[in-house]
Amino acid sequence: MEQKTITLVQDSFEKVKPIASTAAEIFYSKLFELDPNLKPLFPSGEDAMKVQGDKLMTMLSAAVAGLSNLEALVPVLQNLGKRHVEYKVEPSHYNTVGAALLGTLAVGLGDDFTPEVKEAWASVYSTMSSVMIEASY
Repeated sequence: MEQKTITLVQDSFEKVKPIASTAAEIFYSKLFELDPNLKPLFPSGEDAMKVQGDKLMTMLSAAVAGLSNLEALVPVLQNLGKRHVEYKVEPSHYNTVGAALLGTLAVGLGDDFTPEVKEAWASVYSTMSSVMIEASY
């Protein structure tokens, strides 16, 4: 993975951190809008989804930080992918999650979500999801 891609993702994520709770809400709203059938895979209730959103943002933060050390990040992603099988996540769901993530970043970053930043995030997400899928299916 190119350093420029890593830098674009890490720098843009720093701008998302201050709005992490809102970003998580946007993400799940977009995810369920794209595929309402995914909603039963998640806990119900506002408080449960807030906890889920916190987990999402913590995981994303760790993954984005880990881009600087891919050798250490890959086993973490592999384990995460294996755990997602237990949650009934299917390989096709990763595409929907990627679309929801990019949509969330577009809203959260506004004008800072340039085509270059979008491409960097798409590349990183594609790599990360591929590692998770390959470890699980």
